[in-house]
Amino acid sequence: MGFKVGLLGLGTVGTGVAAILQNPDGRHPLLQMLELHRVGLRSPSKPRSVDLPAECITTDLESIVTDPEIDIVVEVIGGIEPARSLILKAIDRGKHVVTANKAVISRHGDEIFTAANKAGVYVTIEAAVAGGIPVIQPMKQSLGANRIASVMGILNGTTNYILTQMQQSGRSFDDILADAQRLGYAEADPTADVDGLDAGDKIAILASLAFGGRIKLDDVHREGIRAVSASDIAYADKLGFAIKLLAIAKRPDTAPSDAGIPDRLQVRVHATLVPKAHPLASVNDVYNAILIEGEPLGQVMFFGPGAGAGPTASAVVSDIINVAALLKAGLAATNPNTPSVHPLLACSHHSYSQVEPISELVTRFYVRFLTKDHPGVIGKLGTCFGNHQVSLESLVQTGVRDSLAEIVVVTHAVREGDFHTALDEIRTLDAVDSIASLLRVL
Repeated sequence: MGFKVGLLGLGTVGTGVAAILQNPDGRHPLLQMLELHRVGLRSPSKPRSVDLPAECITTDLESIVTDPEIDIVVEVIGGIEPARSLILKAIDRGKHVVTANKAVISRHGDEIFTAANKAGVYVTIEAAVAGGIPVIQPMKQSLGANRIASVMGILNGTTNYILTQMQQSGRSFDDILADAQRLGYAEADPTADVDGLDAGDKIAILASLAFGGRIKLDDVHREGIRAVSASDIAYADKLGFAIKLLAIAKRPDTAPSDAGIPDRLQVRVHATLVPKAHPLASVNDVYNAILIEGEPLGQVMFFGPGAGAGPTASAVVSDIINVAALLKAGLAATNPNTPSVHPLLACSHHSYSQVEPISELVTRFYVRFLTKDHPGVIGKLGTCFGNHQVSLESLVQTGVRDSLAEIVVVTHAVREGDFHTALDEIRTLDAVDSIASLLRVL
């Protein structure tokens, strides 16, 4: 008894998946039962590092998802379309789907999982978040006894590499970004990475799993790292922090802590000053990490390579093995007229979580002012902050550059809306030239 796999895409990840399926020796014995039956690609003339029989290759991607012989469709072509349509068509034909496509899942997961549940098939997504780090299945299964309080992590290797190199070399964002592009860590258009969009897709998926409610991607607050300067990196270091692009999903401290979907969630991505003693502060270069806190477990952290052919292919094939195991045990429906899915692997939530506006966030802030070198400016800053219930943890005048004084402030926890109201008043002060940087503090 064997199972046939149809592979959509033979790029970096698809090539890695094909190589594993073609060389199963020494791996999980279920791989011996899997046959790479057909492979769909867009550029058949492009050189490949895997040797595939000509008869199994096609440019007709739809013919793979409609092939009656194929049991599992693997989608690694990326992008929204035609990936979304192909996934839905595969589901409609009663096929199980494995995908690494975070963009499709974060934007169209509602449609896809509703269709999968109705058809009695699985859509598995381990590779959609954090590459080869196994976090999706542990959240569905191993951590199921826990009431999750927060999920936070470094979910984008490109931005983590840039920030790490800025910290270690003292060079600017633009310089390091250019290096990352030359090394292949950053795309020619780095927008999705450096503006927090990629990490936003991923934390939306993790938040949905952690808190049992679907997340509307538009509700996720996303900021990137373009505004982080070498000066901010240096000041953060002196203050005992590292700057990281964090993706955070948590119950607000005031949210109900009983079981079920919380009334409100915080789901956000932004550059953050992280205390050096914090586990995420030492995650450097292209590595990813996810820190989960729950009751009764406490904290657990998943760490490893978050992208690349090997790590992502590892996660894709682990999903294929899980589906094959269910098929072998007779626990996966092969007929859409008799839907039946394993409750620990299927998507079981249907309602949407309410995401709290960023203006309601209570957090600490780091802010760097450029001011005219006038007497009394520090006192005026303190007065404006005090007028809006902003308490200061530290305030330091760091020096004078080009006739402007640099003043760095770290606040105690404050409601974001109140903090920005204070900044609006500060901007009206004659002595304040500009607000050079504004970052949140963990």
